[in-house]
Amino acid sequence: MTITISPTLAFPNLTWQWRDHTICYTVMGSGQPLVLIHGFGASIGHWRKNIPVLADAGYQVFAIDLLGFGKSAKPDLAYSLDLWHDLLSDFWTEHIQRPAVWVGNSIGGLLAMMMLAQRPQTAAGGVLLNCAGGLNHRPDELNLPLRMVMGTFTKLVSSPALGPLLFNQVRRRSRIRGTLKQVYCDPTAVTDDLIDILYEPSCDPGAQKVFASILTAPAGPRPSDLLPQIQQPLLVLWGEADPWTPIAGSKLYQDLAAQRETGATPSVTFQAIAKTGHCPHDERPEEVNSAILDWLTALAWA
Repeated sequence: MTITISPTLAFPNLTWQWRDHTICYTVMGSGQPLVLIHGFGASIGHWRKNIPVLADAGYQVFAIDLLGFGKSAKPDLAYSLDLWHDLLSDFWTEHIQRPAVWVGNSIGGLLAMMMLAQRPQTAAGGVLLNCAGGLNHRPDELNLPLRMVMGTFTKLVSSPALGPLLFNQVRRRSRIRGTLKQVYCDPTAVTDDLIDILYEPSCDPGAQKVFASILTAPAGPRPSDLLPQIQQPLLVLWGEADPWTPIAGSKLYQDLAAQRETGATPSVTFQAIAKTGHCPHDERPEEVNSAILDWLTALAWA
């Protein structure tokens, strides 16, 4: 294990070898463990406004760069939710070994649900932030014209000749800024530091092949299939103005939250966050941090 202190972040970068690949992670504080899982294209740095606050409140906060993202290795593999689920399971066994609260944004939320459902011994609860419905759209979720467009796009992304050219266009700083302004309601949250967090890993060798592999990967399990397997309490936070995972998709969580007093399993607490997009932990960190800490305090084991 090596330790370096990031010049732009207030927490250490640690490394761990997993299946001969270097994985970057961080840990701060002590107490009940929380594990933060980023979304597509993001990394530990996307939690920079949350990690110190949660740690200062009396929790041991872990955050990890999933294989293929951030400062973790970017090998040429078939990426999938199952691969990252195995990574998180082994990370828990190696570094935590106590029931943790799994906190995830977007695909990180779906991975958190997988940990609660499939590795219940690792989990005391879960926090979902604009949870994705899958790693990619399923064909049945798209109308025919859009299905054809997405099929063509994935073929181009995977092309040895055109894939790198397309990736270089997608990862331009100006393109990243434009995308963020579509999914963040508060334009002041789209800072140069945030763009650097997303841009710099895209310059690493292998990043383009990771991008292509993920966009052509299977969608993975549906939240509706995972929820009946989950026994632990869930806090679900949702930015109301998210164009990527619209709040309409949160109905199954809202329905469970409405049944909470009847003893429905899992016990779900739902909170919508107004004027907020796909990444509420970064766009509205004060509100998200407060909601998480209040929920943790209310739990009997907190």
